[in-house]
Amino acid sequence: MADALFESLLRLGDNALILGHRVSEWCGHAPVLEEDIALANTALDLLGQTNLWLEYAGEVEGKGRSADDLAFLRDAWDFRNVLLVELPNGDFGQTILRQYLYDQFNLMNLEALKGSTDTRVSEIAEKAAKEAAYHVERSRGTVVGLGDGTEESHRRMQDALNILYPYALELFITDEVDAEMAKAGIIPDPKSLEDTYLAAVGATISEATLELPQAHFGHRGSGRDGRMHTEHLGHILTQMQWLQRAYPGQSW
Repeated sequence: MADALFESLLRLGDNALILGHRVSEWCGHAPVLEEDIALANTALDLLGQTNLWLEYAGEVEGKGRSADDLAFLRDAWDFRNVLLVELPNGDFGQTILRQYLYDQFNLMNLEALKGSTDTRVSEIAEKAAKEAAYHVERSRGTVVGLGDGTEESHRRMQDALNILYPYALELFITDEVDAEMAKAGIIPDPKSLEDTYLAAVGATISEATLELPQAHFGHRGSGRDGRMHTEHLGHILTQMQWLQRAYPGQSW
């Protein structure tokens, strides 16, 4: 049970960590000042969630590793994030659409986690869900505004959707870890959220005057168990971890 819980906590923490790093790359580069600030705040919220999940993961593991150790001293094959969050930012529209596709799932998952039989998981979800609700409101509104905006913004959002939607479907690929956690009532089986998620995303895409890809194809990468990541994760880690690796054991 402890091993499965550790894996599940890594999945929650790593999704937030890697996406938080990706979003932080917009700091100083966003198209307008308001978006620059909003994206920076989103990244900070995600890193705060990361710390809560990875801190608990370290305690469950029982090997004395801190949240910082888990964030900065693991290699790519030890990360458990989905492929969606490690993809390059692309243009602003692609970043916002990726954010929405993750935000919608994250909020639904956190709402379900509030009912966890594990008190610590429930408490973290209670706190994180408040931030996630705002993230969905913002990213959804921006997707709709850009999709139903100018001809150029509509084209870019449709291009982003064609690229990213298949990656979002990886969120619902399940395994033995998910089954064990769901049976214990600790973390819901992601598959149980799929229909509600697809309905919510479909409504948003329709309002944005965009079209979902015709083929319901989902990338079946194995980011959630570490067996297969994209080449982009390694590049993220070289940026994210270099200071800790160059000066090991330092604290700030």
